[in-house]
Amino acid sequence: MAVEKALLLIADIGGYTRFMKQHRFGLAHAQDTVAQLLEVVIDAAGGLKLAKLEGDAAFFYALGEDFTAFARQAANIRRAFIAKKEQLIIDRMCKCGGCMQVGALTLKFVIHSGEIAFQKVKRYTELAGVDVILVHRMLKNEVPLAEYVLMTDPVLQQLDPGLRPFAHALDHEFEGIGRTSTHYINLNELAAVLPVARAPNLARKLWGKLTLELRSLPYVIGLKEPCQDFRNVELIVEES
Repeated sequence: MAVEKALLLIADIGGYTRFMKQHRFGLAHAQDTVAQLLEVVIDAAGGLKLAKLEGDAAFFYALGEDFTAFARQAANIRRAFIAKKEQLIIDRMCKCGGCMQVGALTLKFVIHSGEIAFQKVKRYTELAGVDVILVHRMLKNEVPLAEYVLMTDPVLQQLDPGLRPFAHALDHEFEGIGRTSTHYINLNELAAVLPVARAPNLARKLWGKLTLELRSLPYVIGLKEPCQDFRNVELIVEES
């Protein structure tokens, strides 16, 4: 397998602790909410390519050795996430736990650069290599925040000089990797210029409610398991 240099970025949606014990109805709506948020995350990723959807996270990569644009790309993703979350709150017509907790959802990033190989398994192509393992290990970390960017040394070296004062050093011992020097930025310390949210509109609310119920139906009636692949939800499903 040919080895190539790449930037690896995972955008991970969290904030689901209050979803832990829900009726299937609420979990089905939580599933749809995350899907809508992941759609805008992917659309806002710019030059980053989607490697894989991983439950409540999106795994991106970009080939090459110049990653100076990654901070702008992460900022664009965060703006899109916040704007969509606010719009979901404005248009909300459902009182279930999955819908009422939208405001508690958070977004974090883990970013690393290194070497990857493309591994073909049947019809699918996966990214492989130690650096792919490392960026996933970074999701389980000791950052004392809910919303942040966690990066390794190679990524910090290409960070915009104006952002470096916001970076805090924090070494980690990652399983199977060993001691790794990392740095995190508190996203709440950075201003996010957001588009003006659309005003409440009854027709849009009703249409949103209808499409929500249609998309959620397979999960409500048990054809699919809601939130099954979400790493940030411990499912304790009660039948409604």
